[in-house]
Amino acid sequence: MGIIAKQSIYNVVSIGLAFLIGAVNMVYLYPTYPGKEFQGLIVALLANSNLIQPFISFGVQHTLIKYFSEAQSKEERDRLLWFVLLLPLVIIALILPFYFQFNTALLELIAGKGNGVSRFPFLILAIAISTAYFEVFFSWLRVHLKTVFGNFLKEVYPRVLVFLLLMAYILEWIDLDGFINFLIIGYYLRLLCVMCYSFFIYIPSFNFHLPSNWTSLLRFSALIFLSGAAASFILDIDKSMIFAITKDENVAFYAVALYIAAVIEAPGRAMFQITSPMVAQAINSNDLNRLEELLKKSSINLMVVSGLAFLIVNLNLLDFYKLINQPGYASAFSVVIIISLGKFFSMSMGCLNNIISNSKYYPYVFWFSVSSAVLAVLLNYYLISAYGIMGAAFATLIVILFINSCKLILIYYAFNIHPYNRKSLSIIGSIFLIYGMVYSIPSIGSPILAILLRSLAILILFLVPFYLFKWSSEIAAVLKRFSRYK
Repeated sequence: MGIIAKQSIYNVVSIGLAFLIGAVNMVYLYPTYPGKEFQGLIVALLANSNLIQPFISFGVQHTLIKYFSEAQSKEERDRLLWFVLLLPLVIIALILPFYFQFNTALLELIAGKGNGVSRFPFLILAIAISTAYFEVFFSWLRVHLKTVFGNFLKEVYPRVLVFLLLMAYILEWIDLDGFINFLIIGYYLRLLCVMCYSFFIYIPSFNFHLPSNWTSLLRFSALIFLSGAAASFILDIDKSMIFAITKDENVAFYAVALYIAAVIEAPGRAMFQITSPMVAQAINSNDLNRLEELLKKSSINLMVVSGLAFLIVNLNLLDFYKLINQPGYASAFSVVIIISLGKFFSMSMGCLNNIISNSKYYPYVFWFSVSSAVLAVLLNYYLISAYGIMGAAFATLIVILFINSCKLILIYYAFNIHPYNRKSLSIIGSIFLIYGMVYSIPSIGSPILAILLRSLAILILFLVPFYLFKWSSEIAAVLKRFSRYK
């Protein structure tokens, strides 16, 4: 089994565990104990932190992945590593005075007045800084093809941290301020862990010289920063605008729906962490055959796994919301279905985003992202005002379709490749067929039992076309390997 398959499997397990713990937090602990207003506030705070984070990292985590394989000598690689570590410090020094001078006005502009977010400017900035540097060190591990521990810290650790803090809050050991203070401390402990592991894997020799191609690095970082800022804006502006335009509790309802739908993209998050450096290497060596192979294989594998997740999630929604059993949350039922469609489309593109960001066509991402961000603001403003959280869901779906279609067209004209083939059509057709067959199965008394039985039926029905059409030899090999352990 290759390194992609091995580390992807470990990463999928980590992400699966993370989603399980996160589900306990999002759909049970938050709604049952602190309540939807508390949940909405924390989600909004983290969303605003994610909006600021790209301004601090300045895209250097992507710069490291793109240029590391280009560096021909150890000295150049060491200079690159120090460059991506020190540049965010310069950015932090520049934005700190501005942030502390104008943070209240900035947060009120993003999240609205009188909603509680502006009470915690330090949390938003502190977590943004720790997250930015975590991403830098995680990219450090990715270029050395060591993603498992970093992925655990990225996906599992924050969910465990929130779980422990929620339990402490429920037991009345801490209050809201204590929750926030310990959340900040926890994020910096995570940063310390990834720093120590990164330096254990590789310690660069320090010198006072910039990389020879530092102007190219800075230009690429600036464009990726602008694109990343716009992308983060797209991801989190819906929650911020819901918080600003409607009731606080709607953020909680919407966040839970997003969390359920996010299960569909979990396989992609695992795979991209290891394929990104390999895509960069294929582009730098001008190996177009390898590039097309990576694109098509990643597309098929993600369509298979994400398609199965799409069916399990959406065909069990009624019972999922019965498990939450809190007033108001089921109002976001349709949000899950709408967002799921967008997530599945994104996963069907395979490693296409990695190809663009590591090629000479990366400036186009900036224009795609900026136009999508403008579209997201306009759509969210009008649709949330008119339709509430359903409007936010439709806005998100439209933006996903727009930006991904732009990327597909770019890749086709730039490299004359695309991620799809006949297997793609058979996967989509099978998903629709299985959805229609299982949708009519009625629920039984116990939601947990109903979810288990319906999921088992979906899995059995899904395996038939999987083996009949021979969708993925890689996944088939993994299934065969696991069957031997039983």
